[in-house]
Amino acid sequence: MNTTKITGAQAVMKSLVAENVNTIFGYPGGAIMPIYDALYDYEDNINHILVRHEQGAIHAAQGFARTSGKTGVVFATSGPGATNLITGLADALIDSTPLVCITGQVASHLLGTDAFQETDVVGISMPITKWNCQVTKAEDIPAAIAKAFYIAQSGRPGPVLIDITKDAQFGEMNFTYEKCTAIRSYRPKPKLNRVVVEEAAKLINEAKKPYLLIGQGIMLSNAEKELVAFIEKTGIPVASTLLGLGAFPQNHPLYVGYLGMHGDYAPNIKTNECDVLIAVGMRFDDRVTGDVSRYAKQAKVIHVDIDAAELNKIIIADVAVHADAKEALNLLTELTKKKQHNSWLQEFNDAKKVEVETLQESAKELHSEELKMDEVIKMLSELTNREAVVVTDVGQHQMMTARYYQYNKTKSNVTSGGLGTMGFALPAAIGAKFGVPDKPVVAIIGDGGFQMTLQELGTILQSKVDVKIIILNNRFLGMVRQWQQMFFEKRYSFTNMVSPDFVALAKSYSIQAAKIEIREDLKENLLKMLNHNGPYLLEVMVAKEENVFPMMTTGASVSEVRLN
Repeated sequence: MNTTKITGAQAVMKSLVAENVNTIFGYPGGAIMPIYDALYDYEDNINHILVRHEQGAIHAAQGFARTSGKTGVVFATSGPGATNLITGLADALIDSTPLVCITGQVASHLLGTDAFQETDVVGISMPITKWNCQVTKAEDIPAAIAKAFYIAQSGRPGPVLIDITKDAQFGEMNFTYEKCTAIRSYRPKPKLNRVVVEEAAKLINEAKKPYLLIGQGIMLSNAEKELVAFIEKTGIPVASTLLGLGAFPQNHPLYVGYLGMHGDYAPNIKTNECDVLIAVGMRFDDRVTGDVSRYAKQAKVIHVDIDAAELNKIIIADVAVHADAKEALNLLTELTKKKQHNSWLQEFNDAKKVEVETLQESAKELHSEELKMDEVIKMLSELTNREAVVVTDVGQHQMMTARYYQYNKTKSNVTSGGLGTMGFALPAAIGAKFGVPDKPVVAIIGDGGFQMTLQELGTILQSKVDVKIIILNNRFLGMVRQWQQMFFEKRYSFTNMVSPDFVALAKSYSIQAAKIEIREDLKENLLKMLNHNGPYLLEVMVAKEENVFPMMTTGASVSEVRLN
């Protein structure tokens, strides 16, 4: 094999090229300067996005990974640069997002001396990465990067971090690169056990009221077509978790809704009425289960997951299938009988009517003159032909979007699910646009979350990112205020939000912007935003004390979902 003598910093870049990396999000600094110097020679074939904060870099890389299906790549310097990645690492781990983060570090002889901008980022990030390591010798860099990409994107994906000391970046080495295809004792893709799948198929074939719950694992295993084939053969009603939205087209007659604390009424209550519950690529998050002691006790549970740690962790399965979703669904489709469950499906439709009628009555009583979040989302869904990539922040607007935007395309929903990170949406939307440059990307953000990462408007300005931004401004930290109203006697403790002139702020970054306050202006301004060539910010003033219903309160059963 041919070898070439180069520096460790150059080896980083050559290794990334070997992994087909064409987009990097980052922020330079002293300890990573040699790598940035090497990057200078790759401007023609690697697009580096200069963010305004390292948290922006990692959220952007998440958005890129979630839409493109590739591994997001991040550069950051030592000390505060590296620690600014921590929130994003935690977010990416819990939401199974593949990232490779490369941080600079002080020279190896200074490790442990409290040198300028030194932190033990490997120790800090260990609980929130799928794997991490520190490299102190140039010759170890290619193997570390190869291993990082293999671990990040295999099995259940997740973030990895490589911390490279400055002397390793400067050191010389004979460069060779071999992609990693296996690691001893690491088995990311389990072997499908046909006998176990046969047990699952037997339960499904005998079921009178089977019910399927799907999560992001469907998309991570590229099992969307296999899911449709399984559903259309078995006739089983299917509901989605927050991160699973888009894995199954919502205009399909067998789709019955969105699960969770603010999910749809029917999918939640029917969990405690089915006789066989099948969960594929989802992890029974507490926002989905409510009170576990009262969750689906009447049902036989089949759980399919690629991560063995998720099986029997929260809900004990009668049949636990440790498998890739695509392979499991293929075999289940082969082994199950063709059926229809029309009367069972009608129960979901009847419950949906109850929800719609109740929410319509509530809307008439409350603030009927004020513009509502759901109105904005429904119209956006219609005007984008339900085909935009929608990136949401965290809060009421996130739940409203999950409820009222109709996701018919895979990888079209980008949100912070497990960690619930405010400030996620703006940088994630930037990354999402680089992931799918030919698709419209719309960020929907609350006035609170927007102000956590609004500096990334500078990234939009410099990198000319065509993202559309909708701020749903209710002048509150809305979700916290809703809980204060319902459970703390309307003691609105520090949730009232005073904001700057968002339109003027956007225009100072050369971003076109407008503000609307009445519903008569909504459609015209949404169309203007969507048709604009370039980034656009639309601030929509919505009702101050609008609440999100249905709602399953903490400690409640899925059968106790409140409609008002």
